[in-house]
Amino acid sequence: MGRVAVDPGAPLDVGPCQARGAGTGDARWWRGPLAIPLLLAGFLPGCTGSDTANQPADAAVTSGSATEAESSAESNTAGGAGEMPERFGFGRAATHEEIAAWDIDVMPDGSGLPTGEGTAASGGPLYERLCASCHGPSGEGATADRLVGYEPESAPPFGPRYEEWRGDGADVPFTVGNYWPYATTLYDYIQRAMPTGAPGTLAPDEVYGLVAWILAENGIIAGDAVMNATTLAAVEMPARDIFVPQER
Repeated sequence: MGRVAVDPGAPLDVGPCQARGAGTGDARWWRGPLAIPLLLAGFLPGCTGSDTANQPADAAVTSGSATEAESSAESNTAGGAGEMPERFGFGRAATHEEIAAWDIDVMPDGSGLPTGEGTAASGGPLYERLCASCHGPSGEGATADRLVGYEPESAPPFGPRYEEWRGDGADVPFTVGNYWPYATTLYDYIQRAMPTGAPGTLAPDEVYGLVAWILAENGIIAGDAVMNATTLAAVEMPARDIFVPQER
């Protein structure tokens, strides 16, 4: 491509384009550093094809190069080198085993609960080792939310009954006992997100044990109750009927 030497302080003689581009008939619009990139891009506002003969030779070369580039781009888009492939060839299809490792969601009705079992007795030591530093030794809360506390039994912490019970008093804590609608989704959350430093590393028996400990501490199940796929799905949480299903 030919070089264009431009004096930033001097007007450019661009022939008929000068008047139409500037709109005033003088060359002030083309002064300064703006002239260089515009010429290099072949962009002369107000010019038509008939003005090419009035442009400096180097400017015409630049304009021709831009036109060739545009034609090349159009050719690529129409099916040349620039056309996007259907597949890029990255990665591979996931195996059934790999998909199964991620397909661990547990639904409110208990669908997806794995084989295994646990009790409050087996979950207590796990809670102390993995959970107490954030949620407090007894689930009373620390740097993380409070888990234990079921009060008042007749009024979960929302809705008209709760407002009547509370009156001008302070809110009760939003704990598992007061607020969680399904015990099965407690299992789902713990197996996915806990413990904080190593989520997804707990075995099913460990998760069942932690769920049993939390439910027992909230007075929702007996201290010796065994939690598994059948018994956990049968647990009715105090807030089960307070939530209103909403389809969107």
